[in-house]
Amino acid sequence: MESMYVQRALELRAKGYNCAQAVACAFSEEVGLPEQTLFAMVEGFGGGMGGHQATCGAVSGVVAVIGLLTSKGSVEAGTKASTYAHANQVVSAFKENNGSLVCSDLLGETTPFVLRSCNGCVEDAVLMVQKVLQINA
Repeated sequence: MESMYVQRALELRAKGYNCAQAVACAFSEEVGLPEQTLFAMVEGFGGGMGGHQATCGAVSGVVAVIGLLTSKGSVEAGTKASTYAHANQVVSAFKENNGSLVCSDLLGETTPFVLRSCNGCVEDAVLMVQKVLQINA
């Protein structure tokens, strides 16, 4: 059975949200921010940070969600190491599962074949953040 977060993220992709927006906005209730705020916050991370040149937007969206869920919002709170560890876990797993973190590689623009579709990347990213942060759907 598909998770409700995956379903929500894929619905958002179908509406035209980029990968980062779809992932981040799927968790809007959990992070306690309006969807429009998340949409604007991660808009530039879509398309491999604005044009398939860098990190997959789905991965960027997940890292944003992890920060919003694990950080206490100050240096004094001492949450940086935990946030980094959670982000590293997701980023490493994504790269291991898909062969790259780079949007153009994943989409087959710089490789002889597509490593993973955008929707596949969104699904993977959502499931990974759920697993790491033990969010049940």
